[in-house]
Amino acid sequence: MTAPEAPSLATPHNASIGSYSRGPRADETPAWQALQAHFEQSGPGFDLREAFAVPEQGQQRFGQFSQQAPHLFADLSKNLLDSKTESLLFDLARQTGVEQHRQAMFAGEKVNPTEQRQVMHFLLRNPEQGGFEGAALSEGQQEVQTTLKAMLAYAESVRADNSLTDIVNIGIGGSDLGPQMAVLALQAQAMPGKRFHFVANIDGDELGAVLAQVKPQNTLFLIASKTFTTRETMTNANTAKAWFLREGAAQGLGEADIARHFAALTTNVPAAKVFGIRTCFGFKDWVGGRYSMWSAIGLPIAIAIGAQGFQELLAGAHAMDLHFATAPLQQNLPVRLALLDIWYRNFHGFSSRNVAPYQHALNRLPAYLQQLEMESNGKRVDTQGRPLPFSTSPVVWGEPGTNGQHAFFQMLHQGTDVIPVEFIAVKQPAYDLPGHHAQLTANALAQAQALMVGKSDAGGHRHFTGNRPSTFLMLEKLDPASLGALIALYEHRVFVSGSIWGLNSFDQWGVELGKVLAQDIEPRLASGDAAGLDASTAGLLALFRA
Repeated sequence: MTAPEAPSLATPHNASIGSYSRGPRADETPAWQALQAHFEQSGPGFDLREAFAVPEQGQQRFGQFSQQAPHLFADLSKNLLDSKTESLLFDLARQTGVEQHRQAMFAGEKVNPTEQRQVMHFLLRNPEQGGFEGAALSEGQQEVQTTLKAMLAYAESVRADNSLTDIVNIGIGGSDLGPQMAVLALQAQAMPGKRFHFVANIDGDELGAVLAQVKPQNTLFLIASKTFTTRETMTNANTAKAWFLREGAAQGLGEADIARHFAALTTNVPAAKVFGIRTCFGFKDWVGGRYSMWSAIGLPIAIAIGAQGFQELLAGAHAMDLHFATAPLQQNLPVRLALLDIWYRNFHGFSSRNVAPYQHALNRLPAYLQQLEMESNGKRVDTQGRPLPFSTSPVVWGEPGTNGQHAFFQMLHQGTDVIPVEFIAVKQPAYDLPGHHAQLTANALAQAQALMVGKSDAGGHRHFTGNRPSTFLMLEKLDPASLGALIALYEHRVFVSGSIWGLNSFDQWGVELGKVLAQDIEPRLASGDAAGLDASTAGLLALFRA
């Protein structure tokens, strides 16, 4: 796929790294006050059924609140908003400086202020020619292309090695969720003869179950840790290494064979060499974990779908990057979705959003999106450290349809909480079994319709209130390009909502405290020392030792 030329994407002449100043926080703008007044006047009384009651008006609404974007179509018409609402939301985006913040990110400025880092994961899918350009990007772009070519060449060598039948990726967080989600999503395009396993949990049951299925002489372990010090990952890696040496001895395998059966996705090459690894692929500190599947962390994806497939994944994401960077706010899908999230979270007070992919291959997408959104925007202070007077990230959760229909959809239709639903459907199935895809598609369309229209029942038990909002995303087919575009869409959507809320979407200090306390508690499990612990933790510690 060739990206269209976009001269306007070059870094502005007056841009300088670190010079960018964020716009005002959402609640400090006139648009926020106008939205509050508008919601009080008409928000709670808005009825989707009335909006679609007259066919001509319904058709007009569908046209206004739906749009084509790279590799996917989005229908926002079944959401609780009208032209006035969206206009005020666009004002909010402008007044909070979303456009300037967006430009600063693509120019390579340090838009991660707490860590004083650039945020340039978009460079990982930037083509060598015809993409984003600028002095601040050039050095990073050269390194990206060098690493990418080396990684893809290695992936092709693994694909060609018929003796390697099992690929075991050992990582956690972004080093696990992204690659695992993508490999599962693209399994129809994956190379036959290779099995992919993902180990993240420190619970030995996960790694143990994988090791029971594989043979040392046929297994390649990928150790995914930028620093090569992540505790959970390195514990699993060392256990895998010990297993390889123990079980491989009968096949004549030893320390020298670690170099062939282990590779590292890390920047800490010396530590990897001490481990015995000789094949390493790194990435820069401007690549956050939850944005790393486009980097060397995506090696298992490249092995699964090949170099060409991985390039198509990057091209699909780049197409969405161009859309986000250049489309006016009114036709900018990441912006429109983020503004809808703001409307629901801060004005309607909806505390969660359900993601319902009607495609089994996307079964890990909700888990991936949980990290992307909740780790990015699950913050209580703004970039200046001030407590926020409003709510931020909703709880993101979900399960593929039609499974969810026989589980939590009861609550979506008749529960006391209104929970916006995001349907994701694919027009062309990977496996076109007779009757299956039509039934699946009919269910997706029907569930969205049922949430909106509801059903009256005087007895109450079969009463559906209706007027429950949903968004519908449709992919032509689930291939590397469309998956890349879909994930980039969500990345930019999270960026916009975080920008409006005035927070830093690119740090994650909230994951640290529990890890620190765990290092204090672990030796106590052996010693029994409960000094300084609260009574509850001390009591549980004693029970685990009993």
